[in-house]
Amino acid sequence: MKKYCFDTSGLSNPLEAMPEDIHESQWKKIKQCITDGMFAVTPEIYDEMTHIMGTVGECIRANEAALVLEIGEGEWDWDAYTKETTRMQDDYRQYISELNNNRKDTVCLNDISIIALGKSLSLPVVSMESFVNDDKSTKRRIPNICKMDGIDHKFFNEFCRLEALKF
Repeated sequence: MKKYCFDTSGLSNPLEAMPEDIHESQWKKIKQCITDGMFAVTPEIYDEMTHIMGTVGECIRANEAALVLEIGEGEWDWDAYTKETTRMQDDYRQYISELNNNRKDTVCLNDISIIALGKSLSLPVVSMESFVNDDKSTKRRIPNICKMDGIDHKFFNEFCRLEALKF
């Protein structure tokens, strides 16, 4: 059962800070979450995640079907997802890098895809991106868009606490 939508940074950043050769028990539990189908990702996010190294990356690549929700496949409301994606691309156009001459330090279309997935599934989005505190800025990150759209955003440690994962 899907419980969280994960951005790549939700796994890659903690993995970099807490390498699996030192934090074996932690990553063993995270890999179990992956194989159990707890995480939902878009094909775009999955493509990013396939570059994660080590046994976590191997687990991701071996469990594509458990992670990826494809439009037109499976029993999930992909029509609601496509509508959310289109709406968010319109509503947040000014913040999307690819729609603004590839502006740096702001959300990209892949970010919008995982946020739209979270919205359409009513699931929290897990990322390690920081919130942009400047309301006048044209830069936004995943936590900003989540807040603006009423979507629950979690950091990796918050996810671990919610799941009572102890290492």
